[in-house]
This record gives sequence, C-alpha cells and structure tokens, in this order.
Amino acid sequence: MKRHIGPDAILSSVIKGNAYGHGIKAFLPLAEDCGIRHFSVFSAREAQVALEAHTRDSRIMIMGYIGEDAVPWAIENEISFYVFDFHRLQIAAEIAGKLGRKARIHLELETGLNRTGFMEAEMERVVEKIKGCSDLLVAGVATHYAGAETISNYFRIKQQITLFRERCEWLGQQGIDFGIMHSACSAAALTYPETIMDMVRSGIALYGFWPTGETKMNYLLNYSQIEEDQIFKSPSPLRRVMSWKSRIMSIRDVSPGQFVGYGNTYMTTVRSRIASVPIGYTHGFPRDLSNSGFVLVRGKRAPVAGLVNMNMILVNVTEIPGVSNGDEVVIIGCQGDQEVTVSSFSEMSQYLNYEVLVQIPAHIPRLTVD
Repeated sequence: MKRHIGPDAILSSVIKGNAYGHGIKAFLPLAEDCGIRHFSVFSAREAQVALEAHTRDSRIMIMGYIGEDAVPWAIENEISFYVFDFHRLQIAAEIAGKLGRKARIHLELETGLNRTGFMEAEMERVVEKIKGCSDLLVAGVATHYAGAETISNYFRIKQQITLFRERCEWLGQQGIDFGIMHSACSAAALTYPETIMDMVRSGIALYGFWPTGETKMNYLLNYSQIEEDQIFKSPSPLRRVMSWKSRIMSIRDVSPGQFVGYGNTYMTTVRSRIASVPIGYTHGFPRDLSNSGFVLVRGKRAPVAGLVNMNMILVNVTEIPGVSNGDEVVIIGCQGDQEVTVSSFSEMSQYLNYEVLVQIPAHIPRLTVD
C-alpha cells in the first residue's frame, strides 16, 4: 500500500472493529514497526485502546462516535476527530476554550453518500465559526465514497471526487487552512488513484484482503505487468496478516446409521471418527456452516458434521489418519499445502470477508508470531 500510494501521502491504518478482528492491541505495534504513524478508529473507546497500545509518536483520529463527555479527553491527548454537524463543531469549540487547548478537528463534507458530513448549505456558517474561534485547529478535510469497491458505483464516485475537490477549493478561497485532504479507503485508493490526495485511510487491504473481487481484478489489470489471459494466475500483492486456529478436544467412533450432534441433520453412513473442536457461533463460526463448512486437520479438509453449536463444532476426521486430541485445527489459514482463505470462508457462509473478520470476538487470544 505504501508503494501504491507513493511517498507523499500519509498511510493511515484503519483499526476500527478491533482492527478488523485482528485485535488493536496486537496489530497496532506491528503496524508501527512497519513505519505507520497514523491510525483511524471509529469511536472514542477504540481511540482509548489505541492510545494504550501505541508505542511511538503516532497520531490517532476518530472518524465516528465521540460523546460530549469524551471530547475533553480527546483534546487533552491530542486525538483528532471528525466534525460533521454544527452541534459537534460548537461543542468542540466550547470545550477547547474551557481547557485552553486546541481541538484538532477534521471537517467531513457530504458529497453524495448522504450519511454524515456538512451539506453545502451549512458551509458558510461553518467557515464563520472556524474563523471566529482560535481554539479550533482544522487538521484535515474529509469525505467518504459510496461504494468505491463496486464498478456499478463508478459514476456516483466520480461525481463525489469532483464535488469534494470543489468544496475544498472553496474552503481555501474563504481563507480556511484545512490541513490535509483525505477521502480514499482501500478500495478507492486501489481503483481511483486520483483519490489518494494527502492521506489514505486504508483498512481491509492492510490486513491482506481485497475489498471485493472487482477491486482485485481492476488492480491487477491496471497495475500488473502480466498478460490479461494470465490474470487469474497472478499472485496477489496483498498478504494476509492473521490465521485463526483451535485444537481438537475429543474424538469418538460412531457406528453407521447414527445421528451426530443436535437434531437429525447429519447421519453417519459408515463407521466414522468424529472430532469435537471448541469453537462455535459464539466465537464467530457461523451456523450457516452447519454440514457445509470445513476446517483443516493434519493438512486435510475435515467437514463440519451436524449443526454448529454455541461453543463447539463436530468434524468428520474418518479419512484423516492419525488424528489425536490436541491436534491443531485451522479455521482460516494454511496447513500443509491446503488453505482456508477468508474469501472461501465468507463464500461458504454468505458473509462478506469484513463480517467474518469483525465477528471474531475480542476475548479470543491474539498471539504475535514470526
């Protein structure tokens, strides 16, 4: 991503959703080791975790929710935050004035997503407020695109890019020093290079996953040196950061013609070896994978046998020799020459890869490995 966006743009690592399920406390120091010094979160709570985890001179930016009671804390810790309505702008100014400290704000502009952001009709009032308050430091101006990962949104995204630049130019004409311009997420930066600007807020790509298959195809077609008919054989420039593993906790032999697990959804047809694995839908392993998902055991695929339970799945290891208690089970990742990718996992469960990742609970330990 650094090579793609170039040396002049800041790469902000988006660590919302517990760093896309990877764990903020585990991931942030690793990102700092790779030279990242800017992190974007959704909420003040996530910012607090990031502040506790950071070890360098990194900046933290809140893109979403921050309650009024957390604004003083953010100002005192020099944490910047989005301002997307006049009430929040007013609160930031008032609290900064009381503290005698500057509030570092990013003006979010509405350009077509129709979610959060200042509308065009509000901008004159915003400019007047900023000019009249020395306690407000505009660290940046931002917007967000309405689905840059999908080609069907092309015209809408192009309109937003044009509108954002026009609004930023207008702010400059009003004498507002708005710091940096930033609008690109992973998909926008990879698909629309004109959105890279002064900073890129990259989330999913930094963890080694493409926002969508469309994004991957577009990137490889436009930036790869290989021929188009070889595009599907091209190795991805992205590298997955995380594997998800468990262990077998019990094994039993089941006679033919027996139901396995709850209900009567799975019946053995031959004498079978069934292994229990202590992971279930409470850990983010979807019930959708009942009788259809699989894990890796001893380098081979072991299909889910029966319904996914709250804390457990059963897998059929009949065709895998030598399986024993304590054997490693790979839910997502590599084992031998086999691999379960998040994309294959999400296709089996009908979830987006984002959903699969963020549903891995925070209480599952994250271990940093070489």
